[in-house]
Formats: sequence, C-alpha cells, structure tokens
Amino acid sequence: MKNIIIIGSRGYKFNYGGWETFVTNLVLNTKDKDVQYYIPNLTHEKSEDRKIKKIDGVISPSLYVPKQGFVTMFTFTIKAIRYFLKYIREKKLDNTVMIVLGCKVGPLFPFWKRKLKKYHVPLVINPDGLEWKRDKWSWWIKKCFKISERFSVKYSDYVVCDSKAIQDYIDVEYGKYHVPSGFIAYGAYENQKPKKNETVKKLWKEYDIKDNDYYLIVGRFVPENNYETMINEFMKTDIKKDLVIICNLEKNKFYEYLQEETGFEKDKRIKFIGSVYDPEALLYFRQHAYAYLHGHSAGGTNPSLLEALANTSVNILFDVSYNREVGEDCCFYFSKENGQLKKVLEDVDVLGQKEVQELGKKAKVRIHEAYTWTIVVDKYMEVVNKLLNSQK
Repeated sequence: MKNIIIIGSRGYKFNYGGWETFVTNLVLNTKDKDVQYYIPNLTHEKSEDRKIKKIDGVISPSLYVPKQGFVTMFTFTIKAIRYFLKYIREKKLDNTVMIVLGCKVGPLFPFWKRKLKKYHVPLVINPDGLEWKRDKWSWWIKKCFKISERFSVKYSDYVVCDSKAIQDYIDVEYGKYHVPSGFIAYGAYENQKPKKNETVKKLWKEYDIKDNDYYLIVGRFVPENNYETMINEFMKTDIKKDLVIICNLEKNKFYEYLQEETGFEKDKRIKFIGSVYDPEALLYFRQHAYAYLHGHSAGGTNPSLLEALANTSVNILFDVSYNREVGEDCCFYFSKENGQLKKVLEDVDVLGQKEVQELGKKAKVRIHEAYTWTIVVDKYMEVVNKLLNSQK
C-alpha cells in the first residue's frame, strides 16, 4: 500500500479554492487501488478536533483551529504536520510520501525533514504561485513569504511546480540546493453538460442574466487579479452585453475601493453576484457566457482558467507567462495599458459564430492534450513511485 499524506488544503471535498479542488479531484481520479490518501480537514468546532472520518476511502482527521484570519492556514498546516508525524510513528506507516501544498511554514521544514527522514518519508512541496509577489501583502509579509519559500524548497526531496514558468524560476533561484523539480499542472474535466438548476434559475432572475449575453469573471477578489483594469476598460465600451462577476465580496474593502475608483454601480451592465459554490451552477455560468475574462497575474496554472478553456469558447487573459503557457494561441490577451483591453473587448464582441466555435474547439483540444485530471494523476503517481523506490 502506498500512503500519500496531503497537507495545505482546508480539507477533502471542501468548496473553496484551488487546493481544495486539487485534492478532491486528485483522489477521485486515482484508479490505483493500492493508494491510501490522508487529508486533514480544518474545523472551527472544538468538539470535532481529531475525529477521523473516511470519505471515498480518504482518511480525514478533523483538526481544530480557531478563526485567525490569514494566519489560520499557517496554524492549521503546522498542526496537521505535527499530527501526521505522530500518526506515522504510532501506526508504523511505511511506504509513505508527504505532500505539502504552498510555502506557508518553510522555516520549520529543516526540523520536520529530519523527523520524516527518520521514518523514510520523502517530503514533496508544491509552492503554488509566488505568494511573495501578491499585491495584497505588505513589504515585511512579502519578505517572510520569500524566506519561507526558500526553506520549503531547500529542505524538500522534490518540488512539484504547477506551471513551467514556476519551475524555471525555482530551478534558477534555488538550483544551488540541487532539489529535483518537475512540472505537473492542475486538471480540468471535459464534455460536462450542466443543467439549469434552481441556483441558476434564481440568479438568472435576480440579476436579469441571459444565456450567451454576458462576459464572465470568476476569481478571488484581490488587486492582483486586475479587477480594476477589467472593470474600467469594460465601462469604456459600448458593448450591450453584461459583465457578470462571481467572487467573494463578504466584508471586502477592495470592493469599496473599486466603487470609489470606478463608479461601477452606475453602469447597469456590471453585475456582482458574490460567491457561487454550487459546482453545477458555476459550470452553467461558464458554458453560457459569451466570453471569459481572466485577470490573474500571480500564480501558476490557475484552476479557473482551465475550467474556462474547457467550457467557454472565447477567453481573454491577462498577458503573463503563466497564462500564455496555458492559453497559447486559442485565447486573446490584454495588458494594463490604457485602452488596450477596451480594443480587445470590442473586437471580441463582433466575432462571427464560426470564429467563436473555432476558438472553442481549439481551447478544448488544449485541455484534452495537456490538462485532464487523468494526466495530472498519472504524473503525481510517477513522482510518488520514484520517491518511494529511492527509499528502498
């Protein structure tokens, strides 16, 4: 039996972001019956602490952490690693690999590496994007993230990079540590056919949305996702379609900032509808959008971009290496230059039906050839097998 411990997501089958999507789909698409996954679940209920559930064969201990803002995941990651160090020792787990998602707690890696080495457990890190580059962090927090990233890479046995651009950066920046690295992206599903369920019907009615008559944005509501540029440039156009924005607005100061800077509430085409956690509804939004706008500027292979290519024919991406790597020649690209996105939007808005269909076909071929979950799982299993064989 191959034991794979994955730490860094909020849990298995949680409706949140990229890491939660990743661990859930990694498990669901693993065909090897000789694999046992261990994925801790974050709970804010003290009574649930250390209760173990088994879901889809995954062993999921609930670990209690009080709500601490952005510090919550740091605390949870530390608690999870300590929990599994004890678990490995007590259960005498062999043939085990630990995968840590994100570089949250790098300075503690030297200590944990020694412990894991004692039990012959290789340590894999997936650094995700370059967290220290995100605009939302202050200078000193960025500095801390950079230091944490260095420790995470230096004291790992293998680095999984979710984009080739990230792998190039890791190899150049930390090549002196001679830690092997590899590129494994996120995945996406093909040929899904969502129904217009009750969630969709409710939102369609509440916000007066019509099929194929809106541009769509889906993503975390943070400055580095270029919401200000996308909204400003859309407002400059005379496009008749709506701009539907699905994001987390709860207690978000950035929303108030954008209101003041752009005055978007005066433009009836712009419709913020908050978060949508219903997977079928979100899929319906994607498949019935005229075009998708992707403003992410920091990170690797973003899950929402893959889902867009798999389901939306016309995709307009912020022009950075991570996005170009995924979209290649089946997408349009924009920059922050004044008026540039306005021009792209106006050109896209008058595309003929045949051109839209051709773009959609090319996007789906791109997913099929490089980004299915089957491909992702196979590559992770190659890494796991290689590391386990090296312990023998």
